[in-house]
Amino acid sequence: MKAMIFAAGLGTRLRPLTNDRPKALVEIAGRSMLEITLVRLRSFGIRDVIVNVHHFADMVVEYLEAKDSFGMRIEISREDVLLDTGGGLKKASWFFQDDGEPFFLHNVDVVSTIDLERMARFHKERGALVTLAVQERNSSRFLLFDEHLQLCGRRAADLPQTEVAGPAARTHALAFCGIHVISPRIFPLITEGGVFSIIPPYLRLAAAGEKITAFRADEYYWRDLGKPENVMQAAKDFEEKAFV
Repeated sequence: MKAMIFAAGLGTRLRPLTNDRPKALVEIAGRSMLEITLVRLRSFGIRDVIVNVHHFADMVVEYLEAKDSFGMRIEISREDVLLDTGGGLKKASWFFQDDGEPFFLHNVDVVSTIDLERMARFHKERGALVTLAVQERNSSRFLLFDEHLQLCGRRAADLPQTEVAGPAARTHALAFCGIHVISPRIFPLITEGGVFSIIPPYLRLAAAGEKITAFRADEYYWRDLGKPENVMQAAKDFEEKAFV
């Protein structure tokens, strides 16, 4: 399998840590977020990765060159304008269309112990278009899944109302972990262009009957690294061996 790492964001929530570097190079216990993510992907046998860059883009490129790409084949997708998650994925689509195999999409600013091999197997067994790692935890944004764990809507504090993508007798509000498994057949189905989030296409495709399914990751450690205090807590968690 291949993977894409989202690393292009400005890291505004991480300031002042990102005043002189991209968020991908902010360190937790002496290791950059990018190193942690890459080494974790490599531990599951993934060797081919594309990383999108924008903020301090050259620093990321120079860092990877200095680290000999951690023994992996790493391509760079430069975004002169931030394309958001959907636009960024669409720009990098060429990287995934040669073998037809599902691939991982992983935010650089999350750390977890989620079993990626199990998640990939779950995706294939379900015949899903997209599988999203989710947990039952507090969040300002929730994805809604029906009784079969198929995506059917979303709810967020910054949205005026719940967005519904399909009927459901009962819904589960679950928090997304920033890790996807995606089948490359999604690319012709993404009709949006320019700058856009990947979530609206997911909702649209779910409403059209495509399998956008939840992988329950409640049993695993997970932490968002989007704020300085979260980075500090992750460093403590690392010292306590919550993750490696």
